[in-house]
Amino acid sequence: MRLLRRLAAPALLAIALGGCATVPKFEAAGDIHAFLVAIRDGDQQTFDAHVDRPALKAQLKSRLIAEQAQTHGNASWQALGAVLAGPLVDVGVDALVQPQTFRAVAIRVGYSPDQPLPNRLQIDAFLHAIGDGSVCVVTRHEGPCTLVFHDEDGVWRLVGYEGDLGRLNRGKLG
Repeated sequence: MRLLRRLAAPALLAIALGGCATVPKFEAAGDIHAFLVAIRDGDQQTFDAHVDRPALKAQLKSRLIAEQAQTHGNASWQALGAVLAGPLVDVGVDALVQPQTFRAVAIRVGYSPDQPLPNRLQIDAFLHAIGDGSVCVVTRHEGPCTLVFHDEDGVWRLVGYEGDLGRLNRGKLG
């Protein structure tokens, strides 16, 4: 009996500490659920409350410029063209950071508008903590990261899109 008590305390401590690791993901899942409701309903105000627009724009802009440089080579004149095209990229990114764009992304990864949204526990299963107060949403277990949310003063906001940029663009246009 004494051995059981001795083993029980460390086991309970391990369970308690393990539970702490999932709390941020579960908290994030609540805000991600609100984000999903906003994109489903086209609710711009709630969408904006769950998007760090400057961070997302900067991330998308740097990805678009890097993709252009990679596609067209790294010649200095082409790199200069990418920098000069920055304002055009800003306009394009502004057009992409809308609820309807991310609704199309959600549909592409398996969300169906005629089905109920996943609840917090279901969302939690598709979140991976990636450090620095961020979580990554994957579309399938052990799949690649698609959306990145960061805890900003208790509200989890979208700060990055790691999916196919071409699909993001088609989400807005089609």
